[in-house]
Amino acid sequence: MSTTIQHQHSSILHAVWVRLAHWLNALAVVLMLMSGWRIYNASPVFKGFIIPNSVTLGGWLGGALQWHFAAMWLLFFNGLFYLGMNIATGRIKTKFFPLSPLAVLHDLGKALKGHLSHADPSKYNAVQKIAYLFVMLDITVLILSGLAIWKSVQFPILRDLFGGYDFARVVHFSAMSLIAAFIVVHLVMVTLVPRSLLTMIRGR
Repeated sequence: MSTTIQHQHSSILHAVWVRLAHWLNALAVVLMLMSGWRIYNASPVFKGFIIPNSVTLGGWLGGALQWHFAAMWLLFFNGLFYLGMNIATGRIKTKFFPLSPLAVLHDLGKALKGHLSHADPSKYNAVQKIAYLFVMLDITVLILSGLAIWKSVQFPILRDLFGGYDFARVVHFSAMSLIAAFIVVHLVMVTLVPRSLLTMIRGR
């Protein structure tokens, strides 16, 4: 009996807290993107570049801001929980490291040729490691640049670190664009390796 229980535990690839945090982060990011695009359209960072309203959320500027702030707090607190649990459980060390530029280039080359193995879903390859670490960093930049825009007067040092209010908007938009690009690539990879989606739903 104990052997069976031990085997069941060892077959768990993603703990419940990992899966919960993943889906809450995904929800928050999607809501922030769609509402953020509506906010962007009200005052475009790049003149002449408008995002179709059909993919935005909020209906109008005030509504979009309400969605954006609600999603922001969800992303902030859930992100803190995710990062804290990764550090506390040692997952960030075992899942994302070791990592080297050479390993990333090697696995990227294999991925581009379609030869990158996904036989062991319990381990991330170097491309996955750098991608997930990058997303964590990008979300941090997204939140901080958003605060510099939202509370520009209250956080003058943060605003200045981003090069002023106008440049903080450029940074925020760029970080948002990188997140959107990651989502597209992530969805493509899930389509190619559907088992990765199942493990994030049922844990194994």
